Amino acid sequence: MNAHDVKRLADRIRDNIHRVMVGKTEVVDHLLIALLSGGHVLLEDVPGTGKTLLAKTLARSVQCAFRRVQFTPDLLPSDLTGVQAFNKKTEEFEFRPGPLFAHLVLADEINRATPRTQSSLLECMEERQISIDGTTHSLPQPFMVIATQNPVDNQGTFPLPEAQLDRFLLKIAMGYPSTEEGVAILDRFRTADPLAETEAVAEPDELASAARAVSQVKAEPDLLRYIVRLAEQSRNQPELALGISPRATQALLRAAQARAAIDGRGFVLPDDIKAMAKPVWAHRIVLRNRHRAENGLAEKVVDGLLAAVPVPTEAAIGAD
Repeated sequence: MNAHDVKRLADRIRDNIHRVMVGKTEVVDHLLIALLSGGHVLLEDVPGTGKTLLAKTLARSVQCAFRRVQFTPDLLPSDLTGVQAFNKKTEEFEFRPGPLFAHLVLADEINRATPRTQSSLLECMEERQISIDGTTHSLPQPFMVIATQNPVDNQGTFPLPEAQLDRFLLKIAMGYPSTEEGVAILDRFRTADPLAETEAVAEPDELASAARAVSQVKAEPDLLRYIVRLAEQSRNQPELALGISPRATQALLRAAQARAAIDGRGFVLPDDIKAMAKPVWAHRIVLRNRHRAENGLAEKVVDGLLAAVPVPTEAAIGAD
């Protein structure tokens, strides 16, 4: 599979999602970028904007095992990972896998679970495996976590720590629909539920092939240096307590490669890097006055980085 094949696959999935979702073109593209680059997504917005519907529609569009977990304060790590249970017939302990053993996991309202439960996601999101009682269990491939959270209602919630946020490739805000989109939503769901009629248009093997093709998308040395210089610039910002890490630069490169691939290109452009910088980096930087993050300061900081670092204009960007 090459970049053109990836584009055709992405187009099929995108069109299928838009049979249910109205608008949200950029959000859907970001979801596809995460899926095809092996990343996880944090969907953040107020209730009723379609976060759960979007995740369910993606799951229906790909022929993968899907599990939805409602995160609550009494949720335990074993409720996610599984347990060793005693089998009376065999008189032996056997492993009973939890909902994390699926291709696509929807962690609904993830910030309502305790830090202990949130931490149970760290290993599986980074290493695609779960260790229980000294035994390591591999997760199915592809594996993707889509988590949702409400940024307004803070009662009974536990803010995600930096280590947890760093596991998400992208953080996306849904946003309210326009007037025309709002009317289209009412009309589309007035007499039927489009989600119930959604069928799969892609298989796990196709997604795996697409992921390999995305990893082969070319990025010239000048563009790699551009990403590193952006990260270095972030470490000199007085309003930041923590700048961009090397892992975050790798995440930006993967996202840029995926964006190029779903556009049918086998090479990264500077515009790919600039377009993905905010959804990949804004949730990773740590502000000295953390409460100011609610005012969109993190996104403004990333905009400042993009404005301060010159874009490589003579990079030898090849074509297929």
